[in-house]
Parts: sequence; structure tokens; C-alpha cells
Amino acid sequence: MPLQRRPSPRALTADEQRTVLARLHEPRFVDLAPAEVYATLLDEGAYLCSERTMYRLLAEHTEVRERRDQLRHPTYAAPELLACRPNELWSWDITKLLGPAKWTYFYLYVMLDVFSRYVVGWMVTHGESATLAERFIHETCTRQGIGRDHLTIHADRGQAMTSKSVAFLLADLGVTKTHSRPHVSNDNPYSEAHFKTLKYRPAFPDRFGSLQDARAHCHVFFPWYNTEHHHSGLGLLTPADVHHGLADRRVAARATVLATAYAVHPERFPGGLPQPPARPAQVWINHPTPWCGRTHHRVVGPPTCSVGASSPSLSLTAAQS
Repeated sequence: MPLQRRPSPRALTADEQRTVLARLHEPRFVDLAPAEVYATLLDEGAYLCSERTMYRLLAEHTEVRERRDQLRHPTYAAPELLACRPNELWSWDITKLLGPAKWTYFYLYVMLDVFSRYVVGWMVTHGESATLAERFIHETCTRQGIGRDHLTIHADRGQAMTSKSVAFLLADLGVTKTHSRPHVSNDNPYSEAHFKTLKYRPAFPDRFGSLQDARAHCHVFFPWYNTEHHHSGLGLLTPADVHHGLADRRVAARATVLATAYAVHPERFPGGLPQPPARPAQVWINHPTPWCGRTHHRVVGPPTCSVGASSPSLSLTAAQS
């Protein structure tokens, strides 16, 4: 049983509280702030209580609130999405590429497999629109051979991402769609991190001279990213290794190399036989916390997560605008 606080000797008695409330309810005071009431009573030679006590008494009787109309934003649940194999959860976004002159941009659409970080599709255009997004998603899903009810596509709340035409397309394809919370970039972390990798590369220019220039750069970057970039989030494997089912073979080969090095100089490995970093078996967007009781949108994988069979190599999407 919780302990009750002892009343303060400085607290107002019940009769004094009723007197204060009665004065605050007087017609001349009913629409004034407690500060105004306090000052007016002092000028009239009366002191009932402090301004803060007036606020406290009004709050206890639910008689104080913000007088102005306040915009009430709806509460959005954090998306909690799980991927255990390639082509189970994709994330896509659009980023601007600076054009040849001020206020000119090209728009890069990128579709990323969350589990393998493999770029399954990309497109550079002159603009951002729902029509282009619909075309981009349809071509990417067709090229990847996505069946109905096997894929979830996550995106932020950009105009193209939340358009009705894209929603209808995904429904027709049997693809589940989810969205980030408004103004929460952490809900789409893999696409954001991918764009950082793109733009922090030494070869990334300050500006692109033309649309063809931007596409030519992407034709070089994305094959490098998919097949040569050793991703820290994948145990230093390449996205292609994980996406096409080569991860276990690659990890085993690395383990053999480390075992050979250990046999030659075991004294150099005080922690024992070294092991190569393993790829993650599960990848989450907003991993749920045990204490969190809120509702969430979640894509649940099978009881035992494993990498699916190798899929055929995909050419990059470079649709013309």
C-alpha cells in the first residue's frame, strides 16, 4: 500500500481553498489568468494565496488548460519490420542529385533489399512523381520475380511514396506497404545509410552536368556497391554474396584462412582460434523492446530464419524518363 504524504503545515485549509476558488469563479476573474487575479487582489489589499497555489487548485479541479485551439497530431506507431532472407523486405527512397546550375536537380530512386543490402533497382529521372514511382516499382518487382504475398516494401511519407497510384499498384502485385512515422528518418535507416555511402564516395561529384552524366555515374557505383563493397552490417560480406546465397561459403573460406594463420602463429591470437564475422540472421527496422506495449506493424518471419536459395543475377534498373 503506497504511503500517503503528510500534509504540509503551510497548506491551505479546506475552507481557505474553497474561498480561493470562489474568488477565482467571480465574474470579474473567471476569464483572467491567475497572475492577473493575484495582482488585482494585492492592489485591493487582499492576499489569499500565491499565484502558483491558484494554478494548483484550478488544476486539481480540471479548470486550467491552454485557451487556444491546439493541433492534435495523431499518434503513429513505430513500424517494426523483420527480414530473415532476401526479397522479404525492401526499402526505397528518393534523393536529389545536384544538377549543372543552381536549383536544378536530378532524382535518384533506389530500391534496397533490407536483409542483403542489395540494390535490386535504381532509376535517375528529371523529376519526382507518382507515375515514375509506379513504373519503377513495377519494373523492379517484375525483374526480381516477386510473387504475391511474399514481399513488404517500406518507405517514408514522401508524396510519391504515399500516392494512391502506388498503393493500388502494390495491392495489385500482392505487396504489403508500410511507411515511416512523419519526420522520423530513423524509421528508414537502410536507405538513408545507403545514400550516405553513395554521396561520401571520393568519386561522387559536387554536381552532375546532365541526366546522362548522373546515370553514367550510377552505372559505375551500383555494380561496385553490390559486388565489391564489403558491408560492415553484413559481416564484411558484399550484398551480392548475401543476396545470392553465397554468404556461408564465403564465411567458411575465410574461417579456413584464419585457421591456417592461427596454426602458423598461435601466439599472435591470445583469444584463441579467430573466427570471421558472421552475417546477421535477422535484420530489423525498429527492433521491438520487451517493455514496449504499443501496437506495431510487423512482418514476422518463420520460426527459423535462414537465407533462401540463390536467385538469378539481376540487372540494374535504369529506366529512362
